[in-house]
Amino acid sequence: MQTTLNEEREAVAEFGCKLLKEDLTTGTGGNISVMGANQHIAMSPSGISYQDVSAADVPVVDLEGDVVSGSKKPSSETPMHLHLYRSRKDVNAVVHTHSPYATTFASLDEPIPASHYLVGFAGKKVPVTDYATFATNEIGKRAAETLGDEYDACLLQNHGSIAVGDSVDTAFENALMVEFVARIHYQARSIGDPVILPDKEIEHVRSKFKNSYGQANQDSEQ
Repeated sequence: MQTTLNEEREAVAEFGCKLLKEDLTTGTGGNISVMGANQHIAMSPSGISYQDVSAADVPVVDLEGDVVSGSKKPSSETPMHLHLYRSRKDVNAVVHTHSPYATTFASLDEPIPASHYLVGFAGKKVPVTDYATFATNEIGKRAAETLGDEYDACLLQNHGSIAVGDSVDTAFENALMVEFVARIHYQARSIGDPVILPDKEIEHVRSKFKNSYGQANQDSEQ
């Protein structure tokens, strides 16, 4: 049985540093996980500075949270990640951040509406969970319920944000976009009343993301 997940562990180490580089967290806050073979998951280690994390430091857990490879303790938020993997078969990576603008709206218990079309990376808006204590099964349950099948990111009330994707690149980009639209909405509201795009337009935007964003439509354009 494969438990090493070398590529997934390397990705967790690499994208952990990107959390700091992109100002999505501070210190050792936030965490990243990537699913690999046999439904085993490479998970950020607990309490180690991202700059000091190597692939060898990244533990591998199963869907029950038991460590199957590695000597380090997995993140205390592992239960939240596992809830998302169990609830969404399309999820292969989870990124949890404490990014400042998104966390501001999380602390207000206020969803981020579609004042910018890039909210479509998350859904029709960026919704907010009810509050639950960090590192508990309850926060994972509430995150999974809030995301459902409709959203790819949400705010965690009085905590931060969480994003999912079919790859670590996608989940990380979703987390980046949540912070971007949070900042834009904050700034726009500071000046005036932002115009909110209708749900139908965001549905159209999401469809375009899936069918033609980036390299998705490359073959048809050549």
